Amino acid sequence: MENISFRTTVLPLSDRLFRLALRITMNRAEAEDVVQDTLLKVWEQRNEWEQIDSLEAFALTICRNRALDVKKRAGRNNTSLDKIDSVQPSIFNLQSSIEEREQLSLVRKFMDELPEVQRSIMLLRDIEGKTYQEIAQTLDISETQVKVYLHRARTKIKERIWTINT
Repeated sequence: MENISFRTTVLPLSDRLFRLALRITMNRAEAEDVVQDTLLKVWEQRNEWEQIDSLEAFALTICRNRALDVKKRAGRNNTSLDKIDSVQPSIFNLQSSIEEREQLSLVRKFMDELPEVQRSIMLLRDIEGKTYQEIAQTLDISETQVKVYLHRARTKIKERIWTINT
């Protein structure tokens, strides 16, 4: 990597780090603290940046691990996040909008009930749009494991939704 700058390379990752931390800790204040800790740890490793293949994967790994530590220390079980829907109600099709919100709410609920690895992979792949390789680097597992965990997570959620709808 050339010309790595904290301001231009690391700080733009703050939003992604926050979303990951919030999804794991399920507490806005704790997620903000996790992001601050993550940015500090990345800064402390600035002499090693040239040897790191993906600074983003490195930062996401630190963030994930720190968020899991915070969650474990707090002794929290999985609970739903505050509902922040990006779905806007349609004036012409209110019923469809309500159904979409209910489906989204169910998916979020079922994601919260997944094992931590599966939930993290779904978050990174389906919400953050990361590649299998980036997820594998972030979680320190193989790409094959990423694909298997993702398939299992999606299958569980589909099965749960299917049983509710039938």
